[in-house]
Amino acid sequence: MRIKLERRPQPSRVMLVVTPVASVLLTMFIGMIVFDLIGIDGARAVKDIFLTPLLASYKWQDVAVKAAPLIIIALGLSVGNRAQIWNIGAEGQYIVGALAAAGVGIAAGTSGGFAVLLAMALAGVLFGALYALIPAVLKTRWDVNEILSSLMLTYVSYQILGYLVGGPWKDPNGRNFPATAPLSEAQSLPILFPGTTVHLGVLIALILPFAFWLMMSRSVFGYQVRVVGSAPQAARYGGFDAKQTIWFAMLIGGGMAGLAGALEFSGALKAINLGFPSGYGFTAIIVAFLGRLHPIGCLIAGVVLAVTYVGGQVAQTTVHIPNSTAGIFQAMMLFFILASDILIRYRVRWVSAAKPVTAGE
Repeated sequence: MRIKLERRPQPSRVMLVVTPVASVLLTMFIGMIVFDLIGIDGARAVKDIFLTPLLASYKWQDVAVKAAPLIIIALGLSVGNRAQIWNIGAEGQYIVGALAAAGVGIAAGTSGGFAVLLAMALAGVLFGALYALIPAVLKTRWDVNEILSSLMLTYVSYQILGYLVGGPWKDPNGRNFPATAPLSEAQSLPILFPGTTVHLGVLIALILPFAFWLMMSRSVFGYQVRVVGSAPQAARYGGFDAKQTIWFAMLIGGGMAGLAGALEFSGALKAINLGFPSGYGFTAIIVAFLGRLHPIGCLIAGVVLAVTYVGGQVAQTTVHIPNSTAGIFQAMMLFFILASDILIRYRVRWVSAAKPVTAGE
């Protein structure tokens, strides 16, 4: 007997849903085994990482706050990925968006209120989109690989952040610590539930997936993105401009990353320091693929990845695992989801090996 991969007449809708769930379960199972092999209680570690944030009510607010930027960034990335445009620099666009919001807050001085908050969010969207426009121009004008250009621009954003928070924007009352001055209460996003850290950005992150679902499933632009990504030649015959699609996809991805940075700055952190780069832009790539590039899938996957962030912090205290463990689990999920994609287009068949023909027969 041997295994044969047989191409399906059409992609399996069942596997499209089953494989992300299986990837999460397989990650939990492999993680449990690895922890046991290195002398850590694997069952306890996996429980604390994946289940405690959901079972402990006092951790729900942490999951919600962590999930918000992941969902928003993943929504923008999913649009580009559907069009076969690979924006790997969302982390840089996230940082630039936060810096733009900080610039508006600093310029506003002690002023606050709805107008200032709206201006901060719009500045985040605008500057995040403009930062993503650079690899879009390089791609459409000189055919520069957008993966490399967007990724390298992320490291440029680190340098911009370091210069601003360590120089002109450094808090004069911060004891020489490189960070911006904390936002006033009037410039911070309102808290949705008193006594918690759940801010208005979380509500925005819950609404946006449905707006993106309408855009991708009910608009000409959404149809254009899907056609350009799945059948470029048919898109050309249909009159769709591939370069225009690249521009819009990158602008949306950068704008959403910038919005996430602005909301994280004005809602959760209220200041920017050298530790502001959190890896959300890179983790959102996993969220987009785990959510199957579907807006509602990104919402669910964003919560799952946020659980690993919060659970990783819990497990550091309970079973003393390294801080990087959450990142390892996230990477495992990505590898499993990419590997399992083959089951969407192929089915596994067991076939009997052909009997060898001997001389004289």
